Amino acid sequence: MKESRKEDLSPLSSLDVWEDDVLKRYPEPGVPEKKKEEFRNYDSPENDSVREFYRLNHKYQTYGNVLAKKANFLQFDKKEMPWWAAMEYLNTLIDDSDPDTSLDQLQHLLQTAEAIRADGHPDWFVLTGFIHDLGKVLCLFGEPQWNVVGDSFPVGCKFSDKIVYPDFFSANPDNTDERYNTKYGVYTHQCGLDNIHMSWGHDEYLYHITKDYLPEPALYMIRYHSFYSQHREHAYDHLLSAHDQEMFKWVDKFNPYDLYSKSPKPPVVSELKPYYEDLIAKYLPATVKL
Repeated sequence: MKESRKEDLSPLSSLDVWEDDVLKRYPEPGVPEKKKEEFRNYDSPENDSVREFYRLNHKYQTYGNVLAKKANFLQFDKKEMPWWAAMEYLNTLIDDSDPDTSLDQLQHLLQTAEAIRADGHPDWFVLTGFIHDLGKVLCLFGEPQWNVVGDSFPVGCKFSDKIVYPDFFSANPDNTDERYNTKYGVYTHQCGLDNIHMSWGHDEYLYHITKDYLPEPALYMIRYHSFYSQHREHAYDHLLSAHDQEMFKWVDKFNPYDLYSKSPKPPVVSELKPYYEDLIAKYLPATVKL
């Protein structure tokens, strides 16, 4: 693949623009949809940047791309630091051009985790809410946005028309490769998600970082929280095993906290830090290798 131009790297003015688009597609049940003017407003229509993001995502998220990114990033040789320091490192992703919020990534994650804690869920569930977006540090390692965020989906088989902007897959070389463009592609009936390569991004990356430490429900939440074509549309039931179907109940529990817990009121980080440092120490090693 040729080296990406700058406009290929960052069509979104911030990663939160993608999350806003998800909220427009999946508004909170029982709550009126936000009016267009309530979302971030930029000089150019926001829909144009989202469309461009998905054009790039759907063109370049190939089976080969995923295997190459796994070979690179799953060496975990980029940085090593304490978990809290890694969360603070993630803060450098805050975008001053975002007109809607001055909250950094850490504060957003604390809001998610605190909403989970307030509802009395197990502490590993709270920790999952706190760290679930840490994989976005991929942007800080030079990864283009289309390789960091976006709806996730299997590669190596036919792209579902339930994925957002499905027409953009016509430019993906896998779309005309007979190895990958059939219903099952390189997979078999109900082979199970553990045998499937998902599109590359922050979900998949963090799953591999945490897979030896967290309970299985937490790992499903982390790995599949952006897999909207499945947990919203059931587009890949033919690949999921019965165990996957059962575990997706945890993804369904997690997603409302991910999507609907944001508030302009910042949490008091200094008050919450001791609790989360203790929680990290309970489940995770002292440092994280990125």
